[in-house]
Amino acid sequence: MALEALESEEVPNPLDRVERIAETYQWAFDRTNQAEVTMRIEGGWSDMTVSLNWRDEFELLHVAVNFDAKVPPARRDEAARLLARINENLLCGHFDLWQADGSLVFRNGLLLSGGADVNDAQCEALIRFAVETCDRYFPAVQFVVWAGQNAEDALAASMIETMGEA
Repeated sequence: MALEALESEEVPNPLDRVERIAETYQWAFDRTNQAEVTMRIEGGWSDMTVSLNWRDEFELLHVAVNFDAKVPPARRDEAARLLARINENLLCGHFDLWQADGSLVFRNGLLLSGGADVNDAQCEALIRFAVETCDRYFPAVQFVVWAGQNAEDALAASMIETMGEA
């Protein structure tokens, strides 16, 4: 079913739209409560956990993407430098490193203040941008965390554009 066909239906909660999009793409998802949908989406480098939350008090649809790997304590300072460099280049959204457990997360939001209605294209774009951004920078994170590179070298090495596939 095309997303355009979904657009004509009235959907009051933005997460209802998110569920329909997940069903359309056959992504595994769970509606943990009225304010959250969690999905597993296959990325180019690894699977990702994508959580979308509706924050009624702010009229905000928030997306968070968690990487499966955790950053070991010895690499957290360099990983934080890498994320700061990456965040400088992002048009919207940002990466965070949770110092308590080394979790890496990408976060972004869609403000719908004043009772604005969200559409399927906006929900899909929010999810797609988050997943594509994580895929784009995943190699740089791996270079810092597992190959021991510094942030600048890892970012430079991961941003090389390749032609075709091997």
